[in-house]
Amino acid sequence: MCPFRSILFLDADRPLRHDAPDFFHDLNLDQIADAVAGSRREYDLAPFFYTALDDLDAISYRQEVLRDLEDEACVGSMEALSSGMRIMRDHLRMMEESYYVYEKERWFLAAAEAYCAAVIGLADDLRALAPRSRGLRAWREYLASYIASASFTALRLDASRVAAGLSSVRYDLLIRDGRITVLPHGGGTDHTTDYTAAVSSVFAKFRSGAGKKRAIESGPRHLNHVEAQILDYVARLEAGVFAALDEFFAKHAGYEDDTIVRSEREIQFYLAYLEYIERCRHAGLDFCHARLSATSKEIGGRGMFDLALASVLVKDRATVVRNDFFLRGEERLFVVTGPNHGGKTTFARTFGQLHYLARLGLPVPGSEARLFLYDELFTHFEREEDATTLRGRLQDDLIRMRRILDRATSRSIVIINEMFASTTLRDARFLSERILAEISRLDLIAVCVTFLDELSTFDAKTVSMVSAVDPADPAARSFSFERRPADGLAYALAIAEKYRVTYEWLKRRIAA
Repeated sequence: MCPFRSILFLDADRPLRHDAPDFFHDLNLDQIADAVAGSRREYDLAPFFYTALDDLDAISYRQEVLRDLEDEACVGSMEALSSGMRIMRDHLRMMEESYYVYEKERWFLAAAEAYCAAVIGLADDLRALAPRSRGLRAWREYLASYIASASFTALRLDASRVAAGLSSVRYDLLIRDGRITVLPHGGGTDHTTDYTAAVSSVFAKFRSGAGKKRAIESGPRHLNHVEAQILDYVARLEAGVFAALDEFFAKHAGYEDDTIVRSEREIQFYLAYLEYIERCRHAGLDFCHARLSATSKEIGGRGMFDLALASVLVKDRATVVRNDFFLRGEERLFVVTGPNHGGKTTFARTFGQLHYLARLGLPVPGSEARLFLYDELFTHFEREEDATTLRGRLQDDLIRMRRILDRATSRSIVIINEMFASTTLRDARFLSERILAEISRLDLIAVCVTFLDELSTFDAKTVSMVSAVDPADPAARSFSFERRPADGLAYALAIAEKYRVTYEWLKRRIAA
């Protein structure tokens, strides 16, 4: 057999994480994960979304597979595999729910037939498609070896032989005086006469018009006790055929190959994510495979957007605003300022989403992305006061930031959104400067959303990003950002909003 074991991981033994990272809610990644995993719940995809990769080659491995999956024929082959495996699981479920031996064994045989057809179909497709990714090429080689193995060959031939034997079974039923007699087919006696034509002839006189065709829902069902007894008698008449069914059931228990079952589940992660972003792509939004570096902190992106927000806006046919950013040389920190409701938090979330999705090896929102392979991602977003902690908001902010800075390394990313808004301007400035000094000392890549314009020129590592404003209508929100010095209005607007003396509030007061 080939060494292939996983279509998602180079290290197939890597443990999966089963709880969402702490920053998921702050960055709205929980919305993306829920939507992706929710589209194919039977596969339990959430752990794949929670388990980020920390190796550049492992990330490239996934990106290669996703490039192959840009071919609709390749996606169709994977969906065909999923359909066949789903049929197999449905048959096995029916088997587990069955009470009668031969019914159980027949569902088991049907499941094995579906499995063989699905595996052979995928092998044929991958041979014809000639994929370029290491993952799909290795899977193709694995399938070729598996199909040629003695165990699979025996499973396929035995299933075909036993199914053909069952299909050849014919028998007659004699129903008389409340009794059912099972007889060999075509016994030649009078009591086996076929009365179908005679009955049809008698009732033909009552037919009026073609009548309406009605669709009747039908699906798999279990035998009732009468059918099960009939089947027992048929098995006596065709002892050889049913002995072969018994033997097949005993011989091929646990026939499913673990690697194929695992990979069929894993491929759903790719397919579900591609399905999730398709609506955005159809609306003209770009996605790209990020170029990642474990050493260079010169990062940048073009046409980037918040994927969770875009998924909602596209559904409502609303405009999705895209932004660019970059860090060069010794630059490490984005200080984001601007009026309230101007998109500052969305910019911060976009930055975090890009880096996390890139670590999953998934296409990221934007036309171009050059990102850093971080070790830990930390977020500090405003929280409501928790009465159970007996701490005020300021104390809670300080404790949370201390924990982040204690854990952060020079390879970490920190995203801060409106810290210390609950205290005075003087204290907020003093505390913020102390925290930015520590971020600078650690050489972290960071985003800091703030109402303190003074922070935009904190040190040489700082880049100021300001919410763009229409000169003709300063009250309008563009939700786009420019790399330029802060204009000194962010804090003033925050205070005006707090005391309800902004343009919008004054209009309401005058109208009242």
